Amino acid sequence: MSFNPAAYTRNLNYPTAVRFGPGRISELPAACRALGMSRPLLVTDPGLAALPVVAEALRINHDAGLPTGLFSDVKPNPVGKNVDDGVAAFKAGGHDGVIAFGGGSALDAAKAIALMVGQDRPLWDYEDVGDWWTRVKPEGMAPVVAVPTTSGTGSEVGRASVIKDEAAQVKKIIFHPKMLPAIVIADPALTVGLPKGATAATGMDALSHNLEAYCAPGFHPLADGIALEGMRLVDVSLRDAVRDGGDLAARSNMMAASMMGATAFQKGLGGMHALAHPIGALLDAHHGLINAVVMPYVLIHNRQAVAERLARAAAYLGLAEHSFEGFLGWVLKLREDLHIPHTADALGVTEALVDRLAQMAVEDPSAGTNPTVLTAAEYAQILRKSLVGDLY
Repeated sequence: MSFNPAAYTRNLNYPTAVRFGPGRISELPAACRALGMSRPLLVTDPGLAALPVVAEALRINHDAGLPTGLFSDVKPNPVGKNVDDGVAAFKAGGHDGVIAFGGGSALDAAKAIALMVGQDRPLWDYEDVGDWWTRVKPEGMAPVVAVPTTSGTGSEVGRASVIKDEAAQVKKIIFHPKMLPAIVIADPALTVGLPKGATAATGMDALSHNLEAYCAPGFHPLADGIALEGMRLVDVSLRDAVRDGGDLAARSNMMAASMMGATAFQKGLGGMHALAHPIGALLDAHHGLINAVVMPYVLIHNRQAVAERLARAAAYLGLAEHSFEGFLGWVLKLREDLHIPHTADALGVTEALVDRLAQMAVEDPSAGTNPTVLTAAEYAQILRKSLVGDLY
């Protein structure tokens, strides 16, 4: 079946202004000008900065009379110094806005840079703790256009950034409602060059966001509906996106699923992310891959609390068995098809780290919305099972 770009080209206004569709990167200058930018700073990662896609974005703006700076000193798990250095580059270049360009790491760093350019307190004073977000001076924040080049984190429609505090060896969530980018250019064509492994890992990250949001306790039917459809899009498109990176229909669906996960998880996340954050902080493993590896182990531990809900999800996905077992079987088969490792040793986790990681998981903000309250001993049990591949 031939791909029809018009079918996937839309202007959306939820949860922010989104220009969705192949080729819409051409609208970057208009998006910048709509936010009052005349000299934006494009923030990305070193790998992308060396690729033609970034050069093309800079050229598009240059040709439109928008001189654009480039900052790319961003680690795969961004750290506080990356944000500080980005703020310094923003001020040195006389920039007036930020283009957040890339995967979750670049987007998170860029949003944090845009937050910090006009603040007078340290970054960690704006961690997502209580009402700390009220410490922010909103008038000091720079406007942001977000351009995702992966389909996983959904950071382009998020109100927070995950930044590693290197001194504490902990990932922290920096939050303010206005960190939500004002305009998103969601161009699936920008994801075509993503390698198979990265496509699989980021796609599983999108699944984990939708899945944990759906399983999070509390009344939020809007998030639940979004999460269910996000999971369905992963089901019908992730394998195709990995198999054929040029499949723009699959790439479009996955970009939508990614945004849906990040929109839905305003309801909450859970044990997968409570483990993924400390594992990423200590071992620098890929966030999406961590979620993919620990996913079935956390699901099984939460089974009693989520069985009925996942039976409904299985029915929505059209699985043969409308039950927890049917849903779990689908997760395991998807992981197998995508060549996701089954055990956590592939992430660098060792028995020596288990107790430390488990304690960090208890303290992670995502733990608060797991369907059941898990102790450090229970997180340790999950990790030990994941080390040997023991599902039950």
